[in-house]
Amino acid sequence: IIYPGGKGINVSIVLSNLGDKTTALGFLAGFTGEHIDSLIKDMGISSRMIRLDEGMSRINLKLKSKEETELNGMGPNISIIDIARLYQKLESITEDDILVLAGSIPPSVSEGLYSDIMERLKETKIKIVVDATKDLLMNVLDKKPFLIKPNIHELGELFNVKLDSADEALPYALKLKEMGAVNVIISMGKDGAMMVDEYGKSYTMNSPEGKLVNSVGAGDSLVAGFLHKYLETGNYEEAFRYGVCTGSASAFSSALATKEEVEKLYREIK
Repeated sequence: IIYPGGKGINVSIVLSNLGDKTTALGFLAGFTGEHIDSLIKDMGISSRMIRLDEGMSRINLKLKSKEETELNGMGPNISIIDIARLYQKLESITEDDILVLAGSIPPSVSEGLYSDIMERLKETKIKIVVDATKDLLMNVLDKKPFLIKPNIHELGELFNVKLDSADEALPYALKLKEMGAVNVIISMGKDGAMMVDEYGKSYTMNSPEGKLVNSVGAGDSLVAGFLHKYLETGNYEEAFRYGVCTGSASAFSSALATKEEVEKLYREIK
C-alpha cells in the first residue's frame, strides 16, 4: 500500500479528513515526488510543493507484523536556492493562517531552518506549531511557538533524563514553557498525553481503549485534531481532548483518522 507521507503531509491529510482547508508545502523530487503530489491532491489538499531539479523524494518502508519495522530512505539534497524559493512561498502567509513546521530536516539543511523561518515571519503574528526534536526544537523556543509537541522520549532526550509518566514529564514541560513555548503537549503513546497551556494550566488524558493497528502518524494526528478543535472552539481543554482522540483514532486504523472515527472516540471518552 502506498501512502503519501512525511509529518507535515500527515497533518494536512488529517486536517482535510476533519473538513479543514489545508495546504502542503515542502520539497519534492523525481517520479516519487510527482506521485506524492498527485496523491495529496486527490485527497483534496492544496499543494504548493517546490520541485527540485535533482534527486528523488525518499521511500520509507513500514513493515507490519507483531512488531513494527521501519526502513527509512535518504531524501534529496536541498540547496540554498531551494530554501530561498521556500521563503518566497512563505511570504504569502497571512495572520489568519496557522503554519505547522513538522519533522526532521535533511542533512544538507541548517538545524536553524525552523528558527530562521519563524524569525522571518515574526511580524505577521501568525500562530506557528513546531513538531520537531533536539536542536531543531530548542532553537525555536525563544521565538515563542504557539504549540510544540515532543513525545515523552524526545522530552527526556532534550534534558538528558529518562521519563516514564506524566508526573515525571510535567516539570520538563513547564521548563519548555518557561523557555518560550506558548503551549506544550507531551504525547505518551498508549499512556495518552499531557498538556500545559498558555495560562499554566496542566491536563492529562489517558488514551481511549482500542487495538493498536498502526502507530505511524498518530502524533501528527494529535496535532491536527488539536488545531481543528482549537479553531472551532478556542478552548484548550476541548482541543487537547479532541487531539488525543484523533491520535488514537489513527493508531487504531490502518490509515490516518477519519472524522467519523474521531467523533466516535470523542463521544465515548471521559
